[in-house]
Amino acid sequence: MPPADVLIYTRTAGYRHDSIPHGAAALTELAAGLGLTADVTEDPAAFRTDGLAHRAAVVLLSTTGTVLTDEGRTAFEAYLRAGGALLAVHAAANAEPDWPFYGALLGTRFAGHPEIQPGRVLVEAPAHPATAPLPAAWTWTDEWYDFTSDPRSGGVRVLARADESAYRGGTHGADHPLVWSRRIDRGRFLFTALGHAPEAYRDPAFRAHLSGALAWLTGAAPEGEAPAPPPLTG
Repeated sequence: MPPADVLIYTRTAGYRHDSIPHGAAALTELAAGLGLTADVTEDPAAFRTDGLAHRAAVVLLSTTGTVLTDEGRTAFEAYLRAGGALLAVHAAANAEPDWPFYGALLGTRFAGHPEIQPGRVLVEAPAHPATAPLPAAWTWTDEWYDFTSDPRSGGVRVLARADESAYRGGTHGADHPLVWSRRIDRGRFLFTALGHAPEAYRDPAFRAHLSGALAWLTGAAPEGEAPAPPPLTG
């Protein structure tokens, strides 16, 4: 049997979010809504050249720490550069801390967060499938991730940012990216910092956000009118 269209990877080697099974179930349902099958696994052996070759997308769902082997890293990078797609969700910003390629792909690293609390997401790219379902100013409760640097400087296209005036403890100021995308050679990458709590994956707006992300990554929806930044190379 050929591999499923979407590989949802949930391995953790650090903090493990209680929301992971809820996220995996939601992403499986959302993939089905796009006509795609999905596998959920914590087995690093899934990241082999033959195991990735026919995947429409890979999801790193709140993965933390070192979750890939050296061979898996090599196969995964080759898959992405050759036209694969990656959706990195929430704590995936804290995955593979010693893999330079993944750090360059993210454009930054996780630095910390204040306590979970209500805040506001400001959409920058209303035409992008991942953010088109959201209101321009979206009230949301989450862990409002801070990062070690501004990912814009790493060449990403920011799709949404946090409004630090709407919650306590932000460290970036007026420009606080939360959701961004980029091209890598022939492949696509999208990161969302949202998705801490189990109930997030039952929320219609957040589910639409994830579905739009998958649709863009797999080519089922166009990117929108705004120009994309240059692809990651090297």
